[in-house]
Amino acid sequence: MASIPINLAVEDDLSEVVLRTIIERSNRDYHIGTAYGRTGFGYLRKTVAGWNAAARGVPFILLTDLDQYQCPPELISDWLRVPVHSNLIFRVAVREVESWLLADPANLANYLSVSAALVPPACDQIPDPKAALVALARRSRSGDIRGRIVPRVGSTAKQGPDYNGCLTSFVQATWDIDAACANSGSLRRAVNRIGNFEPMWP
Repeated sequence: MASIPINLAVEDDLSEVVLRTIIERSNRDYHIGTAYGRTGFGYLRKTVAGWNAAARGVPFILLTDLDQYQCPPELISDWLRVPVHSNLIFRVAVREVESWLLADPANLANYLSVSAALVPPACDQIPDPKAALVALARRSRSGDIRGRIVPRVGSTAKQGPDYNGCLTSFVQATWDIDAACANSGSLRRAVNRIGNFEPMWP
C-alpha cells in the first residue's frame, strides 16, 4: 500500500509534537510534508479555507484548541463556512492540547515530580488546562521542572521559558496515548480519525 502524504497545520510547537506523535503511533504509513502555523489560532482561522481547498490535492490535518467555544462543531462552523473536505482532518482539542497530556495522570505526575493525586480529573472539562498544568509544575519537587514550566516571578507570561521544550520531552518519551485516550474523549476521537483515515487524491 502506498504511503499517505499529509501536511499539518497547528497552533504551536507543542501541538505539532503531539500531532506528530499520534501519527507516528497510528501504525499507518503517513509521510508528513510541511507543518504550517505555530503562531496561534489566529493564523489557522485565517487560513483554514485555504487548507480545506488544498486538501483536494494533498490531505491535511489541522489541530486547534477549543478554548472558549462551546463545542468543536461550533468552532468548525464559525471558522469554515463550507463543508469540510473529506481529505481534511479538522480536529479540536477540548479545551486545549494540554488536556490530552493531563489525560495521562500517572506518567505526567511522575515526569513533573508531583503526586498523581494532584492531577485534576475529567481533563476535557478543565476550563484552562494550560493554567492547570502550570499550577501542577509549581508544586513540583524538581527545581528544573519549576524553572522551565512556571513563569518567573514578576513576569506577565502565562508559562515558563522552556514550557514547550519541557512538555515536548514528556510527549516524545513518556506520554501513553492509550492511557490518555481512556480519559479523554476528545483525544480518543482524534486518534481514531487519524488511525482510520482513507483519503482520496489525484
